Amino acid sequence: MNFSTFDLTAFIGYFVVIAVVAVVVSRREKVAADYFLAGRNLPWWLIGISLIASNISTEQLVGQAGQGADFGLAVAAYEWMSAITLVIVARWFLPAFLANRVTTMPEYLERRFSVGARSWLAIYMILAYTFVAMATVLYSGGLALETMFGLPLWWGVTILAVFAGAYTAYGGLKAVVWSDLIQGTMLLLGGALTAWLGLKAVGGWGTLMEEAGDKFHMVLPLDHPELPWFAIFFGGLWIANLFYWGCNQFITQRTLGAKDLRQGRYGIVFAAYLKLLIPFIAVIPGIMAYVLYADELTRSDMAYPILIANLLPGGLAGLMLAALIAAIMSSLDSMLNSTATIFTVDLYHRHMKPDASQRRLITVGRTSTVVFLLLAWAWAPFLVSFERIFSYIQEFWGLITPGVAVVFLGGLFWKRATSKGAVWVMALTLPVTIIVKWLTPNAAFLDQMWVAGIALFVMLAGISLAWPEERPEAAPVQVSESEDPFKERDLLFDVLSIGAVVATVALVLFFW
Repeated sequence: MNFSTFDLTAFIGYFVVIAVVAVVVSRREKVAADYFLAGRNLPWWLIGISLIASNISTEQLVGQAGQGADFGLAVAAYEWMSAITLVIVARWFLPAFLANRVTTMPEYLERRFSVGARSWLAIYMILAYTFVAMATVLYSGGLALETMFGLPLWWGVTILAVFAGAYTAYGGLKAVVWSDLIQGTMLLLGGALTAWLGLKAVGGWGTLMEEAGDKFHMVLPLDHPELPWFAIFFGGLWIANLFYWGCNQFITQRTLGAKDLRQGRYGIVFAAYLKLLIPFIAVIPGIMAYVLYADELTRSDMAYPILIANLLPGGLAGLMLAALIAAIMSSLDSMLNSTATIFTVDLYHRHMKPDASQRRLITVGRTSTVVFLLLAWAWAPFLVSFERIFSYIQEFWGLITPGVAVVFLGGLFWKRATSKGAVWVMALTLPVTIIVKWLTPNAAFLDQMWVAGIALFVMLAGISLAWPEERPEAAPVQVSESEDPFKERDLLFDVLSIGAVVATVALVLFFW
């Protein structure tokens, strides 16, 4: 693409605005809670847009568009079923987390179970965020920049890493969520623009349905290699979604920073409604690219970049590049901040330096941000060997997701779940999921997650019942009546929650 003066101005201006925001909002950080949880003072609207901005990155714009080109709208189930999952998290997960005043998800596991469960989760999360989450965001962003603008992959990865690392290390969660406000807006506007241009190029909705009608079905065969209908509606996708939205530090961290339970809940439900829009700006453009440029799609992950490169009119290249950068930054900064938070709070402060000062914790957080970013940067270019980046993400997250989800669900909803059971499930998660994959090589990974999840739940129940334990002195804080989702009734929250569920069901049925 050829850049005009307007393009360059828009592109550079975006970087300047983000840098200024990061500096301004981070000036008053004095204690660790300011750096890691934005002072526990986040309003609902900022939580909601930050959740979506952190979630939607090039793994969606590139990865889901690629799967849309291959498999069609069925991949939208990841987004639409997430709306129902978010309602569940807002109603039942968040009250327990806020009542315990935790900073990280591993910290909650120590409150509920033991330090062993906390340490296992901390190690899993750090490895997964570094070598799966951050590396894939950097790689897919670099791939998009290479396809659209001819920038060599390694240079694109390096530029993204340097900029995201700088303001995240400096400003912490507060810089992340406020920059997410800008980046989330850019993401939604840029995605809407791309979808509109694609629809116009195809010839309208009717033509698109005529040309690719078979790709607009939500239900795929039971033996589909990646998206079988049972896994989508009843099986493994629920394990993946409950883990991602309810137990995943880089997502839950902004809800832990909410002013109070009500603000956190409203923010999550706001994100649920925004989630319903994502397939229209991520998956359907991939189908458009399949219709328009099938001959150019030598690799499905190129669908979204090719669509932009072919359709973007002159003068908007800088704006679209800014939107693309926004998608990358909004996820990368959240992952970086959460990885540093887990290392600092759950490993360094808990095991290495319990008496560390608040300033020392902030310094360790900033230093570890840079270290983990360098590791992800070094690993990112090797992902070129994987055919579809979104499948890579799901496959590798699937190795730890079943065990983590089972332990959290047991801890939240079953009082008899014990620390011995939790630690054994966490320790055996990798062996169990690997054995399941080995025994069922032809099954979809969502089905494999479902089987592994059932096996690990049986393990948790069996060990907990065989070796019951008295609740230790450091038992988790009980949810107070004012925070109990069963006792406090908020009519607006109830109406909004029901509305999100009804809208999700309506969309699924419409594209059935």
